[in-house]
Amino acid sequence: MRIAMIGTGYVGLVSGACFSEFGVTTVCVDRDADKIARLQAGKMPIYEPGLDELVLKNVSAGRLSFSLDLRSAVAGADAVFIAVGTPTRPEDGSADLSYVYAAAEELARGLDGYTVVVTKSTVPVGTGREVEAIVRRTRPDADFDIASNPEFLREGSAIGDFMRPDRVVIGAESERAREIMRRLYRPLYLIETPIVMTSVETSELTKYAANAFLATKITFINEMADLCEKVGADVHDVARGIGLDGRIGRKFLHAGPGYGGSCFPKDTMALVQTARKAGAPARIVETVVAVNDDRKKQMSKRIIAACGGSVAGKTIGVLGVTFKPNTDDMRDAPALDILPALQAAGASIRAYDPEGMTEAGKLLPGVVWCRDAYDALAGADGATVLTEWNEFRALDFGRMREVMKGRVVVDLRNVYNPDEVVNAGFTYSSIGRPHKGLGQSGEAEQ
Repeated sequence: MRIAMIGTGYVGLVSGACFSEFGVTTVCVDRDADKIARLQAGKMPIYEPGLDELVLKNVSAGRLSFSLDLRSAVAGADAVFIAVGTPTRPEDGSADLSYVYAAAEELARGLDGYTVVVTKSTVPVGTGREVEAIVRRTRPDADFDIASNPEFLREGSAIGDFMRPDRVVIGAESERAREIMRRLYRPLYLIETPIVMTSVETSELTKYAANAFLATKITFINEMADLCEKVGADVHDVARGIGLDGRIGRKFLHAGPGYGGSCFPKDTMALVQTARKAGAPARIVETVVAVNDDRKKQMSKRIIAACGGSVAGKTIGVLGVTFKPNTDDMRDAPALDILPALQAAGASIRAYDPEGMTEAGKLLPGVVWCRDAYDALAGADGATVLTEWNEFRALDFGRMREVMKGRVVVDLRNVYNPDEVVNAGFTYSSIGRPHKGLGQSGEAEQ
């Protein structure tokens, strides 16, 4: 089989590489000549564990290629996937579909023989029908069907998510289109992956509903973490106690500074706008958006409070700035709210992130970027963990004491055991767990 993947961003590049691993001849297309040149040279535009090796393997095998020529990529393809960006419109929070519609018009001109036009981008309900209308208007003679095939990839584990997904959702209404999609996903069918066949509209809404529900779980446990701090409970135990209930589940019950990234902020806002326009407001999701936005803004106040109520003239060492580990993605990362607020309060920032500093440097002026975690903590009055990269989990507290000026650790990801940090001589503040400091005797006190 042969497919074209329009867009070499996160979704398009990972999906294209994984389909080629399934044995499908795949051409990934993009308008960005520099990006295509880099991909052809084996250089990845994003950081995703294992992606460079997967791309190299399939390029070498002749199954995967990259091109600027959309029309030639589309000609003769069994399926054409639209995997372009759908950013948030700043004026109203809805999804900007201009790239999707432009891709639909352009691909229509290259269609040659029966083709399934598949929307892979995350799009509001009704987008597939508009794509169909655009293709039909541009090429009345085209032989095609539309389909929706949302992605459920987590940054940092996207290849595993594609190869071993919980499910595959396909919105298609002709048996001809469904058969093409079944053939593309046959390797997953053989390992008994659930293939959920729906209407196009149902498929489109399923993606938004899934992300909104997960964002709600995160926001819920964050609010429970705040309550835990007020009443002396431990959010880790609360999360375990409710997560072991099979009706709730353990995933996405990790308290922290709020969700960020390329999906949850954008998709929750888009769902809110879709629901309002449809006359069925999603009030729970509206609240989730508002609570999460406020939470990210409140985190700087936690750090300031832990540093004695003021950070004026102080240095804060920051560990991690990406929205999650194993990615270089800075989109809607809590760091984008926290670090500028600390700077506005008079703090100097020294920071280190294993993969995100190049992108973060464009977004966070005035930050001193460091070569490793201990360099970031050198001379710092306080340390804060914003991203739970594995290399931060086993830092040497003795060495931290040697390089730091102060003795404050603010752990916004609950990476450390509170007693271990306090026994090493630090005052420790985390999320949803009792604050621990040092008494006059040097022993830990709550």
